[in-house]
Amino acid sequence: MQSPSKISSTSASIVTPPTVSGIQGWADLPEGLVQSIIPLLGSFLDLLAFPGTCHSWRAAFSSYPSKSTFCALLPPLLIRPNTRVSAPHLPSKGDDGRKLRTCQVIDLANPNTPLRCQIPQDTFQKLCFAGSSYGQLICGGGRNCLVVDVFTGAKVSPPQLPFSEGTYFNSGLLTAPITSPDSHLLVCVESDQNFTQRSLFDWPVGSNSWSELQLNDSRIEQIVEFNGQFIAMDFRYKLYTLSLAPQLGLQEITTMWWDDMDGCPFLRPWLVVCGDMLLIVDHYINLFHGAPVSYKAYRLDMSTEPATWVEAAKLESCTLFIGGDVRSPAFSCTSPGRWSGRTNCLYYAHDTQPWSLHGLVDDADALWDDSTDPELVFKRNWYRQLQPFWVYPSMLYSDGQ
Repeated sequence: MQSPSKISSTSASIVTPPTVSGIQGWADLPEGLVQSIIPLLGSFLDLLAFPGTCHSWRAAFSSYPSKSTFCALLPPLLIRPNTRVSAPHLPSKGDDGRKLRTCQVIDLANPNTPLRCQIPQDTFQKLCFAGSSYGQLICGGGRNCLVVDVFTGAKVSPPQLPFSEGTYFNSGLLTAPITSPDSHLLVCVESDQNFTQRSLFDWPVGSNSWSELQLNDSRIEQIVEFNGQFIAMDFRYKLYTLSLAPQLGLQEITTMWWDDMDGCPFLRPWLVVCGDMLLIVDHYINLFHGAPVSYKAYRLDMSTEPATWVEAAKLESCTLFIGGDVRSPAFSCTSPGRWSGRTNCLYYAHDTQPWSLHGLVDDADALWDDSTDPELVFKRNWYRQLQPFWVYPSMLYSDGQ
């Protein structure tokens, strides 16, 4: 179903190392010794070059049991689908004959190295972005869904949704890597005729049918995995635990907002898991001098009844990444110093410029760049056109495979 991730680079190259005295060469090193090098790799270019060294190194990388730890050690890659780049050496069509669009990819650990990926053209023209997870782009149109690996181009087409033709996708998520035997695809959809019929659908990957949970007047905007369970947030910013078995279901988590507020004071917040914390984050506009926009995070304290949102004054070892589309998942990196990043800050991906950097709370003014485009929008929205988004390649989710 999938193959190792492919990221094309015009300048990256792999140099064949000299022969090691006493053995035939690098290819003959013991697997344990080869795998001891993997935790020292400091960028995605290193990760891609490593399995490309030789067959035995590729096998050692494939069987390495902790590749997913890099999702916390390295920043996600930024996909800029509306920034086309020239790639005459790459095919213009996929194996199925579909046209491909070559898009810019940015690695914050190596921002000056030109990278690119290819996404099917009809993803932009005929389908609506529903979300991304585990290196997969999730799209839909009408009653159809399509799951595409951002870097390999491998596609999975689920059965048609048992829903009306006029379907709008509010969110989409994989519960596990798509190659996992227990992976499920979850999509929240509503009728775009009257926006009153809403349902959450569950497709066990590889099965022949969907299960449905009717939502009535609710709408699930985001689902994250936290401490071994799935947490869903609706458009009123209420939280629920989501269960897949014995049947699809939602159970509300009673929460108390900060300062005894009756409802969420944020305009359009999002959830992000940062280490052992579940955060809710959003921006507010500054009308005076300094940074024109600031971000604030609160963590969910589930040791109380009801659960309480508590201000996270400073994220001492964490960097956040977010895109402009509500359905675009947020990420966190807990070791930004590994790639010369900063803590207690947020990278916001844009269409007109790659990103803007924001310090959280008290660091807002110190990190603000006055050369930032003053026309940038910081309120997340739902877009018909695919917007820039952050992603970790699927190769990092195949631990020991």
